Amino acid sequence: MLGVSQAASLCANVFINGAAFLIPALIGKHHASLVEAALLASMPNIGMMLTLIPWGYLLDRVGERIVLTLGLAMTAAAGFAAAAADSMLAVGVFLVLGGMAAASCLAASGRLVTGWFAEGQRAQVMGIRQTAQPLGIAIAALVIPELAKRNLSLALLFPAVLCAVAAVACAFGVHDPPRPDRTEVDFHELADLYRGPLLWRIHIASALLMVPQPVVLTFMLVWFVGRHGLSMVLAGVLVGLSQVLGALGRIAAGRWSDRIGSRMRPLRIICVATAIVMTVLAFTDHVGWAFAAVPMMVVASAMAGDNGLPFTTIPELAGPFWSGWALAKQNTFERLVVAAAPPLFAEVIVASGYPLAFAICAVFPLLALPLVPLRARGAEL
Repeated sequence: MLGVSQAASLCANVFINGAAFLIPALIGKHHASLVEAALLASMPNIGMMLTLIPWGYLLDRVGERIVLTLGLAMTAAAGFAAAAADSMLAVGVFLVLGGMAAASCLAASGRLVTGWFAEGQRAQVMGIRQTAQPLGIAIAALVIPELAKRNLSLALLFPAVLCAVAAVACAFGVHDPPRPDRTEVDFHELADLYRGPLLWRIHIASALLMVPQPVVLTFMLVWFVGRHGLSMVLAGVLVGLSQVLGALGRIAAGRWSDRIGSRMRPLRIICVATAIVMTVLAFTDHVGWAFAAVPMMVVASAMAGDNGLPFTTIPELAGPFWSGWALAKQNTFERLVVAAAPPLFAEVIVASGYPLAFAICAVFPLLALPLVPLRARGAEL
């Protein structure tokens, strides 16, 4: 189940994040501005934000296998349609539709993992599952820019084919985890779950911690090539390296959490570390120290984003009947940030340069720090 979950999430992430690696081709061959290219790269995340909660509700009703299979098949169909489109507007529309379908994978693949593993293993296993995001980004960074240099449609076909294969794998490979049978839906339980501040604090803190990720991910390739003169091949390799390091970091964070018996204490330390790294990146880029700024960008890309700890905590707090809904709400908060940040920070970059954008990113993890809860119902989180 971990392997199927990993594969499904990886393929979905190639679709979701792959649009960011079209930016050099959009600027160079199609004469788009940085803001326009960043907006197109945000389209899958805008689509995801619209449907995460409906997918979460469906997940609680029908289970992981149906949601994953249906969602990935629809994502593949949208990808094939985007590849066949004859205008940037149509491509953007199909990327939104693909994002709406790919939202199915975020909650379903995560709950598949938490449902099949015991509490003492969940954080590490979720950390392994979370490597699907950086590994998907690494694959997209290595493949999509090269395909886009030849043909934009070819670059859009790549994630569509991957999602089609993943849909077949989920149809035959996924077995829903055991959970108690229940025929009636009690919405009072959901209201009780969100009456206190606990889940709200985790959702908001995670969203604030996410801000550096879409900024770094969206602009690092064009930053490497345009600002520091690296070749497209070397820039793609560095992006891939950063994501491999990010995958290892997510596994380490999960193991660390399981060993100390806390999900949120490590998250607070990650907030501080992310703020420090983004500050150093802003400073070294401002003073023109490319020898330090380039490796610091690799480190920033490895650290930023989902680390699996909130996604391990939420099903434990929400229980078996509403974990899909709660995970979907968590993802909605994060995807709102991921969708809004690239075009907004593109305006900052055009007006004032990359260093200011990186410095602003450093503030958000610090804002997340006091919101990370450490205790619930007398027990440490």
